[in-house]
Parts: sequence; structure tokens; C-alpha cells
Amino acid sequence: MNIIHAAVLGLIEGLTEFLPISSTAHMIMASRLMGLQQTEFLTFFEVFIQIGAIFAVVFLYFKQFFNMNLVKQLLFSFVPTAIIGFLLYKVIKTIFFNSNILISMSLIMIGILFVIVERMKHRESKSISQMSLQVAVIIGLAQSFAVVPGVSRAGIVILAMMLLGFKRDESAQYSFMLALPTLAAAALLDVVKMSSVKLSLSEIQMLAMGTLIAFVVAYVSMKWFVAFLQKKKLTAFGFYRIGVGIISLFF
Repeated sequence: MNIIHAAVLGLIEGLTEFLPISSTAHMIMASRLMGLQQTEFLTFFEVFIQIGAIFAVVFLYFKQFFNMNLVKQLLFSFVPTAIIGFLLYKVIKTIFFNSNILISMSLIMIGILFVIVERMKHRESKSISQMSLQVAVIIGLAQSFAVVPGVSRAGIVILAMMLLGFKRDESAQYSFMLALPTLAAAALLDVVKMSSVKLSLSEIQMLAMGTLIAFVVAYVSMKWFVAFLQKKKLTAFGFYRIGVGIISLFF
């Protein structure tokens, strides 16, 4: 792995973390396409650069995190995901991440679900401020399905909220803010488990490069995605997922 690989992976992390196309699936596919072996450092790198995406959320939504009602909603959504993620940690890392068929089919099936949901007639009028704590838990349970690579944490949260009647763009914003505790907890758990990794100067430089690029690109992609959803639907992302899933499955 070199600095160019680090920059490319940082770009992919920032671009895909908050779009409903599965950052995990794209990171795995990109690593394979670039011929990178899944070394201890690469695993650590892929976890560490999520810090860039986390800080992008903080930078963009800093003021909202002073809203105690919103913080309580996010906490109630986070808990189900945290419990399921912790219980299935070994299965996720040793089985799910190594199953190309599972990743490909997840991309395809959720993509089909995007298309179906967008063609359904349902009202999207609720605001995040109207969310009850019970509904927050339901959203958290929906997010827990994202432990399967290819599902997309942002995608499944947005779909669940749309079906519950929330506005499309506000659903995306909630998924971004919910990413803060979710990604932070997952990254912290991984970093603790890989604390024995010793880094060289070049590896530290690659981590810095990947994290910085992830931060900048994630910030831009979030702003673009919210503006996109104010006027358009998720259908294009659904077809994109289906296409990528088919390519991944056969090639």
C-alpha cells in the first residue's frame, strides 16, 4: 500500500460513507481492484479514516448537537445498533466481510427496495422534531441491518424513515447525525482490538492523508446529498446499487 492507495481509499470513504450505496462494499471492492492484500495495517487504515467522516458530521451539524431532544432521539436509535453490532462483532469481521455473494446480493436487494419504495404512494411530511423515542428505537433497529456489508447504514435509515412518513431530506440529515455515535463506537472498538499495530512514518502519513481526504469529501457529499433529496428521489441510487452488485457478483 502506498500514498496513492491511501488517497483513493480516503476519497471513496468520504464519498460513500453518507450516500446510500454502502461505503463498506465500495472499500472492499476498491481494495481488491487495486490488488491490496488485507493486511493488519490496511484493516486499521480502513477503520481509522472513518474519523475523517466523523469530524465532517461534527463540523456540519455542530449546533444541532446542543438540542437535547435530538440527542436523546439519537441515543435511543444508537443503542439497538450498538448491542447487535457488539454481539455479532466476530461474525461480521470473519464471515460477512469475506462473503462476496452476501455483499453483492445486499447491494442488489436494497437497490431493488429503493426503487420499490420510491414508486409507492406514501406521505413524507413528518419532521425530526416530531419523532417519538419509540420511533427512534425502530429506526435504530433498522440501522442494525447495516452490520451486513452492502446494506448501507445511511440507506437503510433513510428508507425506514421514509416509510415512517419523515421527509426525505430530513431522513438523510438524521442518518448523518446518527452516524456520529455509530461510527465512533465501531471505530473505537476496532482500534482497541488492533491497538498492537505498530506504525512506521510512511504509514502515519498515509493515515493522515486518507483521513483528511475523507473529511473534506464527506463534508461536501453530505451537503450535496441533502440538496439532491429536496428535489429528487433515491431511484437513481437504487439502479446504481443494482448495477454495482451485479458487476461485483460476476466479475
